[in-house]
Amino acid sequence: MYKNIRRSAYHLAEEGTSWTEDFHALPFPEHWHAGLLELHNHGRDEEKRQPSLPTRRLDGVLQTLAPDVIVRPRPRIPVESGPPAAEDFWMYVPASAPDPLPGRSMQQLLDAWLRTLGPKDSAHDPRFRSLLLASSTELKQKLPEWQPVTGVELLTTTTTRGGTAAPEPRQFQLATDTLARRILTLDPFPFEGGELRFRALPRGPRDQGAELMSQPLCRTVKRKEWWFSVLLNISLHTTPFDPRPRLHLHWGVRRWATHPRTTTKRLNLPYREATTVYLRPTIPWLPGAPATERYALARLRRDRAADTFVWSENDTAGILRGLSLAGNFPDPEQLLTEPVSWIGEGRGVRASVVHSTRMGKHEIGTGFMPNQRAQLTEWAEQALPETLTRVPDLTRGRGKGIGAPQNRRPKPRTDEAKKAELLRETQARRVALAAQARIAAHGPDRAGPPMVEARLLWQSPEVRSEAVQQFAKALGLDGDGGASAAHVTDRDFDEATPGAPVILEWRTAEVTLRLRCMPLAEGLGDRLVPDAAVKGKGAALAAAVAERRRALRAWLRADGADPSRPEVALVEVAHRSTFRPVSADPKFAIRLGCADAGLLTQFVVTPSIDRQIDNADSLDHRTYSSWLDGLRQLGVRVLPQHTLGEDLPDSLQYAAVWMVKRRKDGPTRLPKHLPVAVLVTQLPAGEGLAAVRGWDDTAGVWVPYPQFLLGLVKQAEVAPEAFTEPETPDDDACPDAPRVTGKQWRSNLAQQRRETSAFLQRVLHSLRGQPTVLITHAQNSRLHWPWLQDGQTERDLIKTGHAPAGRLDDELRLVRVRGCGGRESAQWWGLADPGKPHGQPAGFWAQDAQQRYVDGASSRERVFYSTTERPGTHAISPALDRLATRVNAAGNLTSQAGTSAWNPTLVEIAVLGCHEDDDWAAPVPGMPDDPEALALAMHQLRQAPDYAAALSLPLPLHLAGLAQAYVLPTLGDGDRTSNEELDTAAENPSTEDPDLADAAGLSTTPDDEAETAHD
Repeated sequence: MYKNIRRSAYHLAEEGTSWTEDFHALPFPEHWHAGLLELHNHGRDEEKRQPSLPTRRLDGVLQTLAPDVIVRPRPRIPVESGPPAAEDFWMYVPASAPDPLPGRSMQQLLDAWLRTLGPKDSAHDPRFRSLLLASSTELKQKLPEWQPVTGVELLTTTTTRGGTAAPEPRQFQLATDTLARRILTLDPFPFEGGELRFRALPRGPRDQGAELMSQPLCRTVKRKEWWFSVLLNISLHTTPFDPRPRLHLHWGVRRWATHPRTTTKRLNLPYREATTVYLRPTIPWLPGAPATERYALARLRRDRAADTFVWSENDTAGILRGLSLAGNFPDPEQLLTEPVSWIGEGRGVRASVVHSTRMGKHEIGTGFMPNQRAQLTEWAEQALPETLTRVPDLTRGRGKGIGAPQNRRPKPRTDEAKKAELLRETQARRVALAAQARIAAHGPDRAGPPMVEARLLWQSPEVRSEAVQQFAKALGLDGDGGASAAHVTDRDFDEATPGAPVILEWRTAEVTLRLRCMPLAEGLGDRLVPDAAVKGKGAALAAAVAERRRALRAWLRADGADPSRPEVALVEVAHRSTFRPVSADPKFAIRLGCADAGLLTQFVVTPSIDRQIDNADSLDHRTYSSWLDGLRQLGVRVLPQHTLGEDLPDSLQYAAVWMVKRRKDGPTRLPKHLPVAVLVTQLPAGEGLAAVRGWDDTAGVWVPYPQFLLGLVKQAEVAPEAFTEPETPDDDACPDAPRVTGKQWRSNLAQQRRETSAFLQRVLHSLRGQPTVLITHAQNSRLHWPWLQDGQTERDLIKTGHAPAGRLDDELRLVRVRGCGGRESAQWWGLADPGKPHGQPAGFWAQDAQQRYVDGASSRERVFYSTTERPGTHAISPALDRLATRVNAAGNLTSQAGTSAWNPTLVEIAVLGCHEDDDWAAPVPGMPDDPEALALAMHQLRQAPDYAAALSLPLPLHLAGLAQAYVLPTLGDGDRTSNEELDTAAENPSTEDPDLADAAGLSTTPDDEAETAHD
């Protein structure tokens, strides 16, 4: 068993040491000449005059034409009252690097940029043309000069009141770029059959970190050639209560699109998104500029008028059109029809088109397994400066072995043991289902087992037959539910209608189960057809959803569905690829209509042998899994039981908060943020039996989980006047799209923070008097609850709004979990004995024991880590070699490039607040808390016995995150909106794992320059 794990994370060797670098920097352009501001403000009213010049368009062009420049964004305006960030320089280059924009290059670039500063009709405005000529002449006489900036501290920072490092904004770019340049000086990385030669990638002002990419590699998989490159991302992060920031190295694979579609004879680029292309020029783009070893970045977008793809100009004015470039961009049509001729080594400009999942399947696997990842990391570590060192290895913390819960999922090996375990599992589900039914009844226990009904809404006989079988299998039910005894035929199933369904019934000692079966008739499963008479795409979609929702609700109510008695329904739908446009997919309207009728929904896709779908062989597995997920929505859960005995309070309950947000490119395209909370309490009867409840914020009470999910649908309705969204549309793909300004975004976020604060105060008040651990998620919640941010949190305090931070209630503990989003969790591997491959051990991890304990006393360590076992479906060797090419016995060249790697996330568990007995002035009532015990309990909550694989998050947080499927913002009845929405609705494939869903805490403020545009 692996005893230690190693992370690819690095910090200063000792507090007080320094790592500095000298740079040349260029100030923002408003500091160059006063005439530039006059040019930009030409034609503006006095109250609309701007104090600074817009640089966003030029920033994008620099990524292509001067990739060696480090471009900084403007200081961000705080969301709430507070001092603005300090002024910074606009561009940086290392002092040892040549001038990336010498005189002629700088002049040409700035001339093209100046033409974009005025009104849209500036070409016909004599006054603007006069100002433009004067500004250009003034710049020619005195071009902006690079200023020396010496001794810049790259990792030395101040600390917050909580003792956490507080890096300067520029350090996130400068430190990572400096390390990247050092790695580029190393010899190539050798592997069997070749070597990796890296180049740097250009990074925009909002790209936190640096990236290096290898040359494209070609491998033959399934008799076709596929291309990929190795990617290294370097990013800067902080950890709660740690005064030293740390650099993370993340290795990955970037796959290239090289196979045109057989029908169109060109690459299948998405129409509504710009596609990234990496260019490697042989000569500098700008005359007079120095040669660069970096890749350049450009984007292809669809020209709707010409119905073709063109190079994006980064803005409607087109800075690139005003430049005379020394090198030529590849012709888009040639690149898309003959992509292989542009990739790899060759003469002239080389170009590689980034593959996305929307283009279809790529046969090169993703990621690296731990052994090769360790080899790559050890190679890169040679470039570390002497003042940097790897963070200490982690060792196993409390708990035996992998830190499994007391009721760990068994692993039977013999057929007899497997059969016995299956009987135990199905009986446990029936017991849990009966318990949840009694909780939902709210009345005195009736004699005999409770009755539970479920519904099957099918469209094909294959799904109907399989769904009935898998329903019985999931609950361990014998027989066919009385179908044979009642002589039920296929015709009876086909002719079933609301009020006259086919009813199958099973009676067990624990519960009586009924399955009501009806075909999803009357077009209720067909594509949505927006009414052409309704003006605006958004309004038309909302009207279509509302109509389908009302129709389905009436249809189900006619069959006796009652919102006061939540049930689960398995609904068959067609594959999403059959709906064009994607907004025609009826799944979300079906979910809403079922919820209105009191039905929780799980979906199963119609089987098909179509090459793009090819799911016929998995129908049994898919229907079985869907029924299990449906039962979980009813609250049928097994709570992992901790092994900590008296180290945790008796009757400890777990609450979890999740910030649910549906963006306007989601199913209904209407924005809404909604905080939700789930409470899990262990029941005295039965092993792992638990009551799962959700917070009803309207009634101010905790309600059963099914009722909570259904209630979210009504809460998610939004009024048209709230039709705003803190997201920036893809400028390149949709240049005419309405932009949400930074001011609107901040105003919207400030309001959501006030609502979240009030919500938290109500929830916390309801938890008083009962020992509770409140579990939160860093990336998901910190934007709306700023106290969870590394830079604000303080040990054993809590702050929910504007009031000063205060001590926790006596019964409350606060834990924050950090997942994989934003590369904030370091890559890792288990340290093997010499000569053996590094692995992926599961376990609960902490700092080295000698660092954690001094003289037998518990340390003040509050940050711990969790890894879980690899699921059986990912039986991949840790020694998988994605790079090597070998000759097999038949004399053919082979590789393992087609196998996808799988690596569990190193989940960070930070005990932000508990009741340690470490303050003599405020003694803890009762037994003091052990932070490590609380963290181990979170680790064990990831290992729910009723799941085949471990969860990405602790069970209560997982349940809270799954609630987002029911927060689908829709217009209230009778409302309409004239807002024209983009046709970008798409299903999010990651909603089943909340840790993989889009995290609000990773979003950034829209550019304030949107507000400077002329009408």
